[in-house]
Amino acid sequence: MTRPYLPLNALRAFEASARHLSFTRAADELNVTQAAVSHQVKLLEERLGTALFKRLPRGLMITAEGEALLPVTRDAFDRMANMLERLEGGRVRDILSVGAVGTFAVGWLLPRLASFQRSHPLIEVRLSTHNNRVDMPIEGLDYAIRFGDGAWHGLEAQRLFDAPLSALCTPHLAESLRTPADLARHTLLRSYRENEWTHWFAAAGVSRPPARAHGVTFDSSLAMMEAAVQGVGVALAPPRMFGRQLSSGQVVQPFDIHAALGSYWLTRLKSRTPSAAMEAFQAWLHGEVQRAYGDEA
Repeated sequence: MTRPYLPLNALRAFEASARHLSFTRAADELNVTQAAVSHQVKLLEERLGTALFKRLPRGLMITAEGEALLPVTRDAFDRMANMLERLEGGRVRDILSVGAVGTFAVGWLLPRLASFQRSHPLIEVRLSTHNNRVDMPIEGLDYAIRFGDGAWHGLEAQRLFDAPLSALCTPHLAESLRTPADLARHTLLRSYRENEWTHWFAAAGVSRPPARAHGVTFDSSLAMMEAAVQGVGVALAPPRMFGRQLSSGQVVQPFDIHAALGSYWLTRLKSRTPSAAMEAFQAWLHGEVQRAYGDEA
């Protein structure tokens, strides 16, 4: 059976009109006249033998048939736009969507990402950040980089490296610290994971953390470190992620004491077959980790 030919301009006019519920606003978007949009939609309706809109004194109301056609049309245009966007110089660019814990993205990944782009110019990395809570299917991520123990349901997790936590503060504040017990006189900054300072004090040989260990809570280590830089208190954070602040002298590490509470992991859905772009990124990332830490990762 021969399928009916559906003109592209008519489908575009329908999709824009359905989004705006207005021929006039659709015309403004498509840079044509209102009459041209109305004509194209009417042409499509005649081809399909059904009304797609009810014309009202003020705007449009989409019909059940129009409602059924809209998502299919929108998906088709999105897929065409995506493919056209990926074409570059006659070659197809791959899109790689990566979600990363904000601390890892800013403190570790971004300073190295240019080397990946130089090695793989036809892979476009789209990076988003999260605070360790992410829904990969909904967000359309190929990979998510997380901090934890590597046990996430439905995900394959590859360990990158450990990120032990240590006390970090301004040089001025550090002058008053001789032993870990001296922290009792200062505000202790922490993440939403409540037991981090407890573990650190245990590693320091202090039986219980001081009362002020429950002072200020942050959902982002980046914000917590900014508070520490401004002298608000002492942060408990992974020094590996804040090398820039340490090397510049904005903060110091007053005690060589660490609490190992997790690692960074590269995760993907078990149901997701790795693409060539994903495999290239995975190999590059593990190579960068090996160069940075060797067997200490």
